Amino acid sequence: MPAKSKALTEVQFLALLDKVLGKIMPDLNLRTAIQEEVAREIRIINKLASFTKFAEKDSVPDGTPATVEELQNQLAATFGDDAKVEVTPAEEEGGSLGVEIVLPDRTVSSQIKVQPGGGAGDNDGDPTAPFVPFPVTLPADPELVWVLARRENLGPDEAARALASIEEEYWASKAGQQRLRKGAERNFAEFIESVPSAALLDSGMKRHYKEPEKIHALRLVGASGGEPTAPAAKTKPAAKPVDTNLDHLFAPKEEAEGGGEDEPSWDA
Repeated sequence: MPAKSKALTEVQFLALLDKVLGKIMPDLNLRTAIQEEVAREIRIINKLASFTKFAEKDSVPDGTPATVEELQNQLAATFGDDAKVEVTPAEEEGGSLGVEIVLPDRTVSSQIKVQPGGGAGDNDGDPTAPFVPFPVTLPADPELVWVLARRENLGPDEAARALASIEEEYWASKAGQQRLRKGAERNFAEFIESVPSAALLDSGMKRHYKEPEKIHALRLVGASGGEPTAPAAKTKPAAKPVDTNLDHLFAPKEEAEGGGEDEPSWDA
């Protein structure tokens, strides 16, 4: 039986597109414009597929105005400024929330179940790969590290390419353009602080800390110059006369109490 072919990921497809366009299209600007538009369309398709899956399998715990507003804000952040999202409260208790997402070229409508005690992620659907640390630095300042996270099934190189693509898309968006007009610099620090979390999650990443910190070199206690020092020699007790009580010389030695540092938390 022939092996089942595995579908290309978004990053793999865009890399293949870049390779093919490079052979038949010498105009770099035109190639870049095509790649960006294709990448944007792929993300919209993926976001709509994720939303459809959510509407089919997940639910919200209640239909209160706070829950309705939170759901609408999350969907608006996910689909960006080009989309108009409207969430209609349930007409009766225990009903469903109506959701309409209007995009420039299509409109998607669905119903989200209201299930007390339930919520996103409570279903027994496909398992999601856990997050693992993904620290990134810039060539200009390798000591300045942003501690991000990526899905375990998303390789570091794929995550780096996806992150660069998300940054490019963010600065081209309405929100990014507004920040630039307000005086923000177009750099990675501004991007990672302002980009919606949903944009990172859709590509299998998230940020743990918005504020970057420099790497700190750890030194062993009692060490100097980076080299551990030899332990000081113990001083033997002074000799005592034969008729002195020597019981204290045979007392059991106290065990050193060991301490450990808590490992950093990487909760999703």
